[in-house]
Amino acid sequence: MKTPFLFTNVRSLLGMLALSMVVCTLIRCTPPPPENPVDDSYKKKLITHEDAQVLFDEYTKTNHQILTDSRKGNPDSRWYSFTIEEMEGYIRYVKEQAKEQNIQNVGIKIYMGKYPVNHPADKMAKPEFAGYQTIFLMPTMKREESSDATMKRRGTTEEDVKIESIQPMNMTNLAPPPKAVIETIN
Repeated sequence: MKTPFLFTNVRSLLGMLALSMVVCTLIRCTPPPPENPVDDSYKKKLITHEDAQVLFDEYTKTNHQILTDSRKGNPDSRWYSFTIEEMEGYIRYVKEQAKEQNIQNVGIKIYMGKYPVNHPADKMAKPEFAGYQTIFLMPTMKREESSDATMKRRGTTEEDVKIESIQPMNMTNLAPPPKAVIETIN
């Protein structure tokens, strides 16, 4: 006896529905693939607030004093800040660009810089930063092994080289201090 056409389609429909429910359940129950775990090597580089104060004080007595003297008593900037969101965004940008360009062993180097007195206002966080030192972040990658001999011949121990195809970041907020000696980190 032939199965009526309606029952054949209903069985197929129910089978497809059951299969769809199983697939949907499996998809929802499967956790998303884990992101790259955060490297905890930074923990070895943490310092105490007391250690930070020692570094700050030594800079104040030496380099900052020389800068202040060269600026005829007008102190230079002492600290620079980015928000966590700016830092995370920049790190994500560098990682994405490096991945697109198949660049491995990426890092970020922090450079000292100084705004010229006539620096364009739109290239600083604030126009009053003209003439002050600043920092900028430079994406880097580990130097290839084959150039280690070249590095030694040149007398450099630089392991990281800048990545020309990924933009550096500046526009940091900086704090030109008042015309008084700053004794603690604020």
